[in-house]
Amino acid sequence: MLNIVLHEPEIAMNTGNIGRTCFVTGSKLHLIRPFGFFIDDKKLARAGMDYWHSLDITYYENFTDFVLKNNNPKLYIIETTAQKLYTEVSFEPDAFLMFGKESSGVPQEILQNYTDTTIKIPMREGSRSLNLANCASIIIYEALRQNSFTNLS
Repeated sequence: MLNIVLHEPEIAMNTGNIGRTCFVTGSKLHLIRPFGFFIDDKKLARAGMDYWHSLDITYYENFTDFVLKNNNPKLYIIETTAQKLYTEVSFEPDAFLMFGKESSGVPQEILQNYTDTTIKIPMREGSRSLNLANCASIIIYEALRQNSFTNLS
């Protein structure tokens, strides 16, 4: 089972869309506080559709809490500043894929410890970023493709 980690997400609709993608792919969602919205936000529920309450989800107080409760997992961090493309890595079936907050990504103090597993989605020069939910979908489905879409039809 893939593990999708959102570090301090700010936009309810992005988080809801990612939750929906997690549900339909059988992935687990990990949410690291603080959030830029309330968990009972109607936009979160609307974007997550009827899946939100059936989602395999765990909440964490901060990044340290996440690392401790998951035994210091190998993290693939998706960040626009990475040198390596997402197509240049081989994802394990239980990979942890981490995405940063919409406004600023993953903090430098975290990135510096994961330089070997920080990856990016290529974009044209001068582009700032893709939508977070779109990025998550791209990476989730690449990881699933690499693992033969196990348990999906």
